[in-house]
Amino acid sequence: MSAIDKEKIVSSVPQKGFFGHPRGLFTLFFTEFWERFSYYGMRAILVFYMYYEVSKGGLGLDEQTALSIMSIYGSLVYMSGVIGGWLADRVFGTSKSVFYGGVLIMLGHIALALPGGLTAFFVSMVLIVIGTGLLKPNVSSMVGDMYAEQDDRRDAGFSIFYMGINLGGFLSPLIVGSVMGYSFHLGFGFAAIGMFFGLIMFLITKKKNLGLAGTYVANPLSPAEKKKVYLVMAGAVVLLGIILAVTIPTGLLTIKLFIALVGILGFLIPTIYFIVMYRSPKTTEVERSRVLAYIPLFLASVMFWSIQEQGSTILANFADKRTQLDIAGIHLSPAWFQSLNPLFIILLAPVFAWLWVRLGKRQPSIPQKFSLGLLFAGLSFLLILLPAYLGGTNSLVHPIWLVLSYLVVVIGELCLSPVGLSATTKLAPAAFSAQTMSLWFLSNAAAQGLNAQIVKFYRPETEMLYFGIIGLSAILLGIILFFVTPLIQRQMKGVR
Repeated sequence: MSAIDKEKIVSSVPQKGFFGHPRGLFTLFFTEFWERFSYYGMRAILVFYMYYEVSKGGLGLDEQTALSIMSIYGSLVYMSGVIGGWLADRVFGTSKSVFYGGVLIMLGHIALALPGGLTAFFVSMVLIVIGTGLLKPNVSSMVGDMYAEQDDRRDAGFSIFYMGINLGGFLSPLIVGSVMGYSFHLGFGFAAIGMFFGLIMFLITKKKNLGLAGTYVANPLSPAEKKKVYLVMAGAVVLLGIILAVTIPTGLLTIKLFIALVGILGFLIPTIYFIVMYRSPKTTEVERSRVLAYIPLFLASVMFWSIQEQGSTILANFADKRTQLDIAGIHLSPAWFQSLNPLFIILLAPVFAWLWVRLGKRQPSIPQKFSLGLLFAGLSFLLILLPAYLGGTNSLVHPIWLVLSYLVVVIGELCLSPVGLSATTKLAPAAFSAQTMSLWFLSNAAAQGLNAQIVKFYRPETEMLYFGIIGLSAILLGIILFFVTPLIQRQMKGVR
């Protein structure tokens, strides 16, 4: 996208009207609110649906397998952002990609809401994975499109947007978790309704609020390239179908092998993307330097998300198996703990948004904020090992330990995640704008691919060792990142 095109986009968006930010932020705020309502509602009960016995409405899978599948599911959801970002940059534009993705996500939740067993589960996985890949990175890219590169409101705008994400994530586990005991499928039905509302919100308000944002195709394919790409994609789908038809019945493709392959892809795909963007003739010398600066931020993000995303696997299991769920005559659903992370973000995001604006040019640099994020993430895992140290692994622990762990990791998340979204839009090469946002979400995919391997080591008897090693590793990486900040800052070429 040329600088002139960027100027046209920014000037076409009403620049005031939503808490002092562009009016389009309202549309994207509530679109993402409903998308996250659907996703986090589904995610809050999915791992329980997998390992609960069939007599309790679940699928009856082995507990460790369910934890690994949950991580792989999350990895594939974010990995598919590569496809969504590429399609937005070269075929649809971000606006159409967001809409098409929302439709597929809604259909995926409908598939889960039907009592179809494992078949419906895997169908829903495919639909939600592809749909989220189309919607998630591109709605964030549209937020960046509304601000000029030097607009000081950008970080605060992303923090407000991030609050919308988590408002949906807070409400849905409470609602879906409340009906989990009656029917998992009813809970998944609520998730489908949420995505439907998101689609309606986007369609009704986008023309008035978003202007040209999302309508441009940054690096469009030529007609000849389109024909070739469509043929390759069709061939790949057919080939994949043949491979699955042969390997699954013969036992060559097992769940364990699939989990390992996804874990490898989680790191291989971003590596390829970094190489392609760096070597592309469309990437300028300044942009190449910024790509190099982005690499340590990406690796720090992988470490952070490896801890944060275990809230839906290890900590969900901890809530179900190791936590007192009957407190003061109230029975707590283990799914309700999934609302803690977004609740704390809702409460603290405005504080951080105000803080960054208040500090202005005196605020910590992007790498320093990332190092703070890693420090707090590591501390959250050190905190959750204390109950086992104090009372052993055979007794149930008070819910306050989970509450405190989620609170500490949220402080780290607000130092890293919204800042990472904003930094990605600043450091992205112009020809790879949406794809660079996909690369940001690939850090989450890599983290969950890694988690699929390490969650297998979690047992009551290894609980302290598990949380201790991962927590200390994050703190160590955060310290290293803090000391190499000047080197990274020089490579960012003026981006702070």
